[in-house]
Amino acid sequence: MNPALHVLMTSTSYPEGPQDWRGRFIANLVTALAARDDMTLSLWAPPGQIPAAVASASTSADAEWLARLAQRGGIAHLMRVHRVQAIGTILGLVLRLGRAYRKQRADVAHVNWLQNALPLWGSTTPALITVLGTDFALLRLPGMKMLLRAVLRQRRAILAPNAEWMRPALEQAFGDLAEIRPIAFGVDDSWFEMVRPIPTDSTRHWLAITRLTKNKIGHLFDWGDGLFGPQRQLHLFGPMQEQIDLPSWVQYHGPTHPAELQERWFPMACGLITLSRHDEGRPQVMLEAMAAGLPVLASDLPAHRDVLQHGKTGWLAAGPGQLSQGLEWLEDPVNNRAAGQAARRWVMDSVGTWASCAGRYAAAYASLLERRT
Repeated sequence: MNPALHVLMTSTSYPEGPQDWRGRFIANLVTALAARDDMTLSLWAPPGQIPAAVASASTSADAEWLARLAQRGGIAHLMRVHRVQAIGTILGLVLRLGRAYRKQRADVAHVNWLQNALPLWGSTTPALITVLGTDFALLRLPGMKMLLRAVLRQRRAILAPNAEWMRPALEQAFGDLAEIRPIAFGVDDSWFEMVRPIPTDSTRHWLAITRLTKNKIGHLFDWGDGLFGPQRQLHLFGPMQEQIDLPSWVQYHGPTHPAELQERWFPMACGLITLSRHDEGRPQVMLEAMAAGLPVLASDLPAHRDVLQHGKTGWLAAGPGQLSQGLEWLEDPVNNRAAGQAARRWVMDSVGTWASCAGRYAAAYASLLERRT
């Protein structure tokens, strides 16, 4: 690849510091791409710690605007709870991001989230557009597919969902205009390096790590009622993004960060549990738990089936009875260790580290430029 390749990455989410959960995967990807010697990288994103080799593409006014947006929960959150405000925010995003695209004149635009591709209108810059599960809610809005198709017609493009299960719907909507190439995110080395003992405490600790919305919580509270208590505890972590009444048997700890999970909670836990009914892509917290050897018990969604092999690398539950069976199965030390080890091997072989992920994106950038020449 030409060493002069310049990539502009855009994202409306980025962690403010090491203990900030927002956009953590973007920071990991930026760090991995910055370590490569075959490209230069500029980043348009909320303010945060970026590698020295990465140039900021955000003006001071953009950075302040993006920081306020992040504090309000981001575009997706505003669209859920403040739709009128969201319209004005989306217009502001289109104007600001459009200026950044025109000013940077990158060889490739790496766009995170479909809405951030709309301001590419009027340019011909090749684009790699990362598609996450939340983007499917955007595609259900009237006229959105038509607008995105108009943007894609103007350039060479790759739509890169982070999970294979999203490919068919994207092929149907955009396959005639763009290549659909699933690209899995990576996992930080520190998760693979964890040594997790099988808990010997008679109290069984289960972790749920999620943004607190009705869809992300899913069936956790109704299916879990009667299954959790003093001897089998449910520890819930994450920001409260919708007002939700928590059952008395839930121990809520608020937002968390990787260091806290690695040092305190993962070593003592039986497993991670998610009963989400949200538009999931490939949940990063599941991959990190699996890489650490921590088994996962999840609702039976396409995104979860894409990651877990039932009874081998974890457990899939389609109802309260299967949830109860999964808890008991994974609380057996033999099953727990076997599932955790199998999950770690699968993540290493199928997903790899963030350096592996950066290599997959670099190959996609090269493909876009080869087709342009």
